Amino acid sequence: MLCPHCGHMHDKVLESRQNSSGSTVRRRRECLACGYRFTSYERIEEKPLMVIKRDGRRELFDIRKVERGIRITTEKRNISQETIEEILQGIEDEVQLLAGAKREISSAAIGEAALRQLYKVDTVAYVRFASVYRAFDNVDQFIEEIERITHNME
Repeated sequence: MLCPHCGHMHDKVLESRQNSSGSTVRRRRECLACGYRFTSYERIEEKPLMVIKRDGRRELFDIRKVERGIRITTEKRNISQETIEEILQGIEDEVQLLAGAKREISSAAIGEAALRQLYKVDTVAYVRFASVYRAFDNVDQFIEEIERITHNME
């Protein structure tokens, strides 16, 4: 595998982990030339997963779109890169299971999966994501969500 840092072709695998559905293998690698550590993923090539948007359009599922939102909501929070990758893997696992053999899932279901994963890790990031995903348009909606979280934590 080509090192993204120095371009060297030789590395060693430090750790391999399968996701819960068995469709992806995550490998932590270390470049033998420069020591840079990076992650690679192996996925089964299969029928693409389609997302049904709110307006009825269909498009290919792209975890990178979810990743952008997760990175924005976790910005300036004390959340490691590894934890963000685990959140994304959890979202992807859940989306795959929810879509099932139909290979279709609503964008709303993806958003709810993201919220469930964020809630486990950081409630501030959860509220940030919820405010955009659920389109909060006033302070009262923020307050209601925070009160709900506080009530659930007690």
